[in-house]
Amino acid sequence: MTNHIAIIGGGIGGLCLAQGLRKAGRDVTVYERDRTPADRLQGYRVHIDPNGARALRDCLPDHLWRSFLDTTGQGGQDFGFLTEQLDLLTLIETPQAADPAGDHHSVSRITLRQVLLSGLDDVVRFGKTYERYERLPDGRVELFFTDGTSETADIVVAADGGNSRVRRQYLPHAERVDTGITTVAGKFPLTGETRKLLAPRLVDGPNSVIPPKGLGLFCAPHDLSDLGPAAGEIGVTEQEGALMDNTSSYVLWAVGAAAGRFPSNISEMSGERLKGTVARMIRSWHPDLRRMIDLSHPDTVSLLPIRTSIPIDPWPATNITLLGDAIHSMTPMRGIGANTALRDARLLCRALTAGGDPIQAIAGYEAEMREYGFAAVRDSLRAAQQFAGESRVARMGFKSFLRLVHRVPSLKAKVFS
Repeated sequence: MTNHIAIIGGGIGGLCLAQGLRKAGRDVTVYERDRTPADRLQGYRVHIDPNGARALRDCLPDHLWRSFLDTTGQGGQDFGFLTEQLDLLTLIETPQAADPAGDHHSVSRITLRQVLLSGLDDVVRFGKTYERYERLPDGRVELFFTDGTSETADIVVAADGGNSRVRRQYLPHAERVDTGITTVAGKFPLTGETRKLLAPRLVDGPNSVIPPKGLGLFCAPHDLSDLGPAAGEIGVTEQEGALMDNTSSYVLWAVGAAAGRFPSNISEMSGERLKGTVARMIRSWHPDLRRMIDLSHPDTVSLLPIRTSIPIDPWPATNITLLGDAIHSMTPMRGIGANTALRDARLLCRALTAGGDPIQAIAGYEAEMREYGFAAVRDSLRAAQQFAGESRVARMGFKSFLRLVHRVPSLKAKVFS
């Protein structure tokens, strides 16, 4: 049994791990650079798939698992592939699972973090920016922070995101690179009146819009019209500003393309100018898609450069390990980054609480994590390249394939099962 586990970073994966370790009675501390829980809010929805849901179910106390379920958005999970004129290429049906832990969910990142922070007041230390570590003669690790303090731990878990300082010291050869793809995202407000302005498919579930070449659009509804009773208990209240509001329903949209398709000064643009740029890029598309962009509040429109990690060969296991974006940062084009981090948290929690030698437990965790984590990195990068691909011929071929599977249910079941 380990004495003390230190988690560097209080994001989704790190907090899920902390909840699981705390639930199992382990001594754990999370060191988070933010000064308060509200310092670094992220205003968009996150898709939780069955991997993520199982991790939350297993790591959270029962009352927080119920709080998570009560604060998720409603709506269908059937995934549509559409042309830029809203012609349906195919629809991938995803029936609702009987067990919520095996289902798909839409949740506000802000609300999910509130759930994950609940009950961890004595575990999470805010305002602790990690700087470096040193190994001590007895095998423990001393952690140094920019405020001049240090702490000692038996096991250190790097959960400090894609720019992980722990990874840079521990695995300096593990790179994270720019994909050359840029995405602009925003929120279309979803009300009784605005629903009537969009084709039903755009508010019924997630969709990928595939134009002839060069860019793509993803959209997904986040419908909070039926929050459960625990929503008030967890403190789901309207945040300041349209982007950070986690009580209103909306359709998240994201337009991605090779960076060269955007103006060179895009990083300097306001939300209003970003919205105008996207509007010009899709001016020949279906009016409902243009309306979705035009009626989005400019404060909800953000620029999101797309980066990815580079898979690396296995390394010897020690009492320092990594999870989530700290080791397998991926593009958002498959919507699995947060779920992979949650899967890491569940797997690592089980390893560290099963008894036996902790280094062997970490070795087992890392072997499994590398396999599915780097596979997710490769799949997500391939999806990003297809999403923003410049080949008209490749797009035509993909569309023809989607139309074929739509006409042949047995083929669709085989391909998308």
